Amino acid sequence: MNKIKVLIVDDHKLLRNGLRSLLEKEKNIIVIAESETGKEGINKILSHKIDLAVIDILLNDISGIEVIKKIVENSPDTKIIALSSDKNPHNILEAIKAGANAYVLKDIPDNDLIFIIQNVAKGAFYLDYQVADIIKKNSDFILPQKKMTRAGFKAQHANLTEREYEVLKLIVDGKSNQQIADILSISEHTSKAHVCNIIQKLVVDDRTQAAVKAIKEGIV
Repeated sequence: MNKIKVLIVDDHKLLRNGLRSLLEKEKNIIVIAESETGKEGINKILSHKIDLAVIDILLNDISGIEVIKKIVENSPDTKIIALSSDKNPHNILEAIKAGANAYVLKDIPDNDLIFIIQNVAKGAFYLDYQVADIIKKNSDFILPQKKMTRAGFKAQHANLTEREYEVLKLIVDGKSNQQIADILSISEHTSKAHVCNIIQKLVVDDRTQAAVKAIKEGIV
């Protein structure tokens, strides 16, 4: 069994220890390294093969958002989960724009966090439901473009099929390709094809940007 190799970046030792203890109870997860500073975390990425990094946004030396950018730049295959107590809507959006595959608040239940880590490692995008609510409630502040109705969104993106709208909503809900396939009773291959088509038609780079665009323009 290939284990998910994890890096933890957080300036609170108690949290790092607790998270390591939680993760290493799972047979398919191993904590390769941990760091209490952002700069050290970046160095660990450069010196280790990391599948997934769990990063606090509020660090003592540099912003966790800057750490995310450096990881994306130097290790693009590494998945990133922002695990933070920071509920600032601007910072949430900046973390996602920087390349975070998930944004999760620290009060999340242990079992939910394990589920998210395992699915983000497979390519899923995930927003803590509290985070999704924060984005929606502050959309006029962090997403200044005018929100559209679903009909308006469809009119602007008429080249999306009805099935692709269904898949897009599931992407926003944080579902992986396999979960989308299971929900819609299609093959994973077909699910991946729909996701690729959506990314191309919305003129974005990845499923994360597709989800953000859908939220920004009012599809959800």
